[in-house]
Amino acid sequence: MTKPIIVTGTDTGIGKTLFSAALTQALSATYWKPVQSGLEEETDTQAVTRLTGCKALPETYRLQAPASPHFSAEEEGVLIDVDNLTLPEVDGPLVVEGAGGLMVPLTRETLYVDLFKKWQAPIVLCARTGLGTINHSLLSIEALRARGCNLLGIVFIGDEVPDSERTVAQYANVKSLGRLPQLQEITPETIGTAFAENFCLEDFYAQTGEPT
Repeated sequence: MTKPIIVTGTDTGIGKTLFSAALTQALSATYWKPVQSGLEEETDTQAVTRLTGCKALPETYRLQAPASPHFSAEEEGVLIDVDNLTLPEVDGPLVVEGAGGLMVPLTRETLYVDLFKKWQAPIVLCARTGLGTINHSLLSIEALRARGCNLLGIVFIGDEVPDSERTVAQYANVKSLGRLPQLQEITPETIGTAFAENFCLEDFYAQTGEPT
């Protein structure tokens, strides 16, 4: 089994599913989102499958309400058993996407970041480039490091803001893996091109154990 890569974010709605799709496509990986909250619109698993054509594992928990997993589960009478959330064994790379930010509760006792600590797999932190990103990014990095998580690096998403990107990388002493720009059209072709033009695939292959 090759090592998985966890994709998480500083907040919700910042584009980490789009980056997860681009990374999954680039690595020809399997995709897994352990917990999906919100089923009325296209789910993240459906979106990644549509954009990549890659294999996706079914979610362990599927919750109707588009809210924090702990709240959605309680509303539906579902018990999220964190011990049941173990990294699956697959052939080749595995891209695992969290929900919202690091401090999103899975249950009343467990945050997503606690699950990531348990897994001890390389983590890619996605951050927007807009206003507030320095604060959100540095706080998220501190939360990861305080728990001894394995932070591979940070990915910025949005229009180029060189000073913010540089400031986060310098203050946190973290590797900036690249920036996924705003895309006018989101298709398998455009995300593939954007990843190839803005990221070094070897940065990720080195973690999965795949040949460079």
